[in-house]
Amino acid sequence: MRRRLRLGMAQINTTVGDFASNTRKILDAIAAARPQGVDLITFPELAICGYPPEDLLFKPQFIQQNLQSLNEVIAASTGLTLVVGFVDTKDDIYNAAAIIHDGRLVDVYHKIFLPNYGVFDENRYFRAGNRCPVYTIAGVGVGINICEDIWYEAGPATVQSANGAELIININASPYHFGKSKFRERMIATRASDNVAIFAYNNLVGGQDELVFDGNSMIVDETGRLIARGKQFEEDLIIADIDIESVFRARLHDPRWRKETTFLKEQEWQVNRLIISDAPSASPKSVLPERSITAGDLPGETYSALVLGTRDYIHKNGLEKVAIGLSGGVDSSLVAAIAADALGNTNVIGVAMPSRYSSPGSIADAELMAHNLNIKLLTIPIEKVFQAYLELLTPAFEETKPNVAEENIQARIRGNILMALSNKFGWLVLNTGNKSEMATGYTTLYGDMAGGFAIIKDVPKTMVYTLAKYRNSVAGYNLIPSTVITKEPSAELRPGQKDSDSLPPYELLDPILTAYVEEDKSIEQIINMGFEANLVKRTAHLVDTSEYKRRQSPPGIKITARAFGRDRRLPITNRFKSG
Repeated sequence: MRRRLRLGMAQINTTVGDFASNTRKILDAIAAARPQGVDLITFPELAICGYPPEDLLFKPQFIQQNLQSLNEVIAASTGLTLVVGFVDTKDDIYNAAAIIHDGRLVDVYHKIFLPNYGVFDENRYFRAGNRCPVYTIAGVGVGINICEDIWYEAGPATVQSANGAELIININASPYHFGKSKFRERMIATRASDNVAIFAYNNLVGGQDELVFDGNSMIVDETGRLIARGKQFEEDLIIADIDIESVFRARLHDPRWRKETTFLKEQEWQVNRLIISDAPSASPKSVLPERSITAGDLPGETYSALVLGTRDYIHKNGLEKVAIGLSGGVDSSLVAAIAADALGNTNVIGVAMPSRYSSPGSIADAELMAHNLNIKLLTIPIEKVFQAYLELLTPAFEETKPNVAEENIQARIRGNILMALSNKFGWLVLNTGNKSEMATGYTTLYGDMAGGFAIIKDVPKTMVYTLAKYRNSVAGYNLIPSTVITKEPSAELRPGQKDSDSLPPYELLDPILTAYVEEDKSIEQIINMGFEANLVKRTAHLVDTSEYKRRQSPPGIKITARAFGRDRRLPITNRFKSG
């Protein structure tokens, strides 16, 4: 009889600490998979408690509730084999996968490679595992490991494959940044072909604070060919029939395979075999419907990440409505479009706050943007308040010339108004600053930096324009008015002001910022890339002297390889200068 295994991968959107909801999602997926004849169903990394739980792991009650929820899942596993991520407490705490079969906990796998870079800090919490078991499930050799374990060429998957695993299950909480999905797919395809095994990669989906998990789970055969894919940025249940005989045939013809056992003599992980069910399911299985899901591409996938991250941040924190300072500029227009897509137009309130320096065009653009989105627009002129501030400060500012202090008063008045509306009506203020501004400090502390969530905090200015044009292409018309996209950027805090008065042109600035902030290249290296020396030095100086501002900024969605905050952590008091 041909050896096949029907595999289900539940790509679910969990919430950290919401044990009832997370457990319900797991039980619902089990209920959906059972009538489809699934032999084995998997769930993402730490699906029971949500990822990343951070210092909640220091709370014993959190750990205990996680174990109680696991028991509920175990009780619901009749007739199935499950792999579920949870926190184990054997002598210490572990990032673990529970292997459950027919109502009982059969074994537990402990994650071996704990990531401690970028947004990850797992060495702070977990002890590393030291076992690489291989399980026989429905007559198939199965290796189970967790997230980072698969990124190592000579990692647990290699050990498990060399010890008889024909199918490798890797449960994940792998966050998104643009370009990562294609890199991830290439890596998994390489692991599968190198180990001559089928790899099933089950990823988390959803937003959690700054992070967005893109789902995009996949099954890759022993040749590295993609055979099934989950939806991107959506929950999904991926079900596929795994042809194990093809693995056996491929291994007969692959001479590399016979040499893999040499590696086993050099590693110290314990390897053991455990039989869970040694015979394939005898029950007849219905024919599975065709799945035809393609991965998104830039800039669409980035826009989807921002929408999902916004929706989950608002809803998972028990909020409903948001307020946005709508200036008529491209940043606030993009934020308003994302918020409306994420939350619905009735939950987005635009607030126009014109001053003596606001151009008629910007006021008209803000009104048109609100009309196009069909969102409520409040217009609150700030001239009287601004004049009162100037009069109040006249004695203190005596014998000085107007400068950035007077300009920033306007931004701070606007921040005050937005926060007053937030306090009165319970609206969360969405900050509209982009990554280029955050990087260079071209922001006003307690002014346009005010807010509870910064949607485009990790979006460079040049990408803001790309995303705005993308959203218009989806709409089929200029949802974001063309004048918003084509006008020269300006804070409009003084007569004739332009961003280019204070910053290099964004098409030059953004690649320098990418090199300096994301790639940690030195000033000399960036100059050698062809950029003008004074421009590079000036940009680096702006970045270096703005750390104190960034430390006080609201959280925002990570979409680049290295975001401010969790990814990039520098001391404020710092005299080091990059050469």
